[in-house]
Amino acid sequence: MLKSIKNIFSSNDFIKEEISKEIDILSGLFIEAANTDGNIAAEELEKISHSLIHVFNEDPKVVENSLENALQNKDNSKSLFFYTSKLNKTFSDEKKLTLIEELWEVILADDEIHDFEANLIRRLAGLLYISDVECGNAKIRASEKVLKNDIRS
Repeated sequence: MLKSIKNIFSSNDFIKEEISKEIDILSGLFIEAANTDGNIAAEELEKISHSLIHVFNEDPKVVENSLENALQNKDNSKSLFFYTSKLNKTFSDEKKLTLIEELWEVILADDEIHDFEANLIRRLAGLLYISDVECGNAKIRASEKVLKNDIRS
């Protein structure tokens, strides 16, 4: 009987570990941000994938699978606290700021900033302990990147 109880707890720990993988947390958070306006544009998905692969150095196949899973579960999303509490434990301040900047780029990818999207970023920044000034500077840098990429296209 003791062995059965141990198996129950160890399998629950495994499930929690699988859910809390960094790539899944990032994918869920990016999809949450992209879906805030009720629509996930192709440009937003491309930007999310690019960010996860090139900025956060994730494997392209893992990114594809994680994004598919996040898209399928977007209506059953977790709370922002769920995502940020995990990231606060593992991300440096610099990495959190990079995440906010990348999220701004995703939001700007469809050439519109909805009030809900801006509110989401402000709430995330607060939960990640990023100041309003740093968040505003991240938005400016993201806008400049998006503009630069639009000119090249």
